Amino acid sequence: MIKRTLYFGNPAYLKLKNEQLVINLPDAQGFDNLSGANTIPIEDIGIMILDNKQLTITQALLQALLDNNISLICCGETHMPEGLFLPLSGNKIQHERFRDQIDATKPLCKQLWQQTVKAKILNQASNLILLDVPIKNMKHWAKEVQSADAANHEARAAAYYWPKLFGMIENFKRGREEAPPNNLLNYGYAILRAITARSLVASGLLPTLGIHHDNKYNAYCLADDIMEPYRPYVDALVYSIVESGEDFSELSKSIKTQLLSIPTLDVVIQGKRSPLMVAMQQTTTSVYKCFSGEARKIVYPLIHDFFDV
Repeated sequence: MIKRTLYFGNPAYLKLKNEQLVINLPDAQGFDNLSGANTIPIEDIGIMILDNKQLTITQALLQALLDNNISLICCGETHMPEGLFLPLSGNKIQHERFRDQIDATKPLCKQLWQQTVKAKILNQASNLILLDVPIKNMKHWAKEVQSADAANHEARAAAYYWPKLFGMIENFKRGREEAPPNNLLNYGYAILRAITARSLVASGLLPTLGIHHDNKYNAYCLADDIMEPYRPYVDALVYSIVESGEDFSELSKSIKTQLLSIPTLDVVIQGKRSPLMVAMQQTTTSVYKCFSGEARKIVYPLIHDFFDV
């Protein structure tokens, strides 16, 4: 079953009752007289986004969210995601899986990063195909990616990819603090990161210990690694928003609604069509199998089949 993504941008009182999320909306009198209660089964939820200072959430509900491996995202003053709340335990044999992850050799991690970068570049190239942009160089860079991407083909591909993807925007530059539509990309990637971290925990892995990213201040290094080939799906969604002519200078309600569809985006993985959130679970399961020695390759979705790469 596809888990739901819930966004709360208005004042509300959120609690738990009979394994249901109860949403109480305040009337004109404030929270003294609560009205407009709605309920959603906890088991149907995958991600919750909190984006209002007047949201109240009970400890019982927080516990239920953790027990069901639900990612809770908190937004800050700028309405951008700033924090992610996840359970410490998400798998019955977690100790064994942690040990396999910790014991993964450097050569294995380098090979897994090579696979990851190659898949990312090919998916970026797939987005450019739809725009009739030449991709011979992208295919070449993907084919030439070495262990640990020693020649940094990921950066070469990015330098070509971004100006071509958003060619309708003069001097577009990709960066967290750069001009729109970077705000849309940042928001979309935050959702994607939550999906990835949630799946990693469910697979019994530590989102902190990456195969490439190793910033000691980053609690989601592995999530940031594994989400890379999925980023082009977010890019394509943001491109469609920009191309539609909708004002993207601010994260409007309409734009947020579209970005909240990321977990249900169609992807093709292992030859079968699947919602992105479901595909991500296949990917993180394959990551563990690589750590345990059961497999040698991470399963990633590909937007387009490149038979000669």
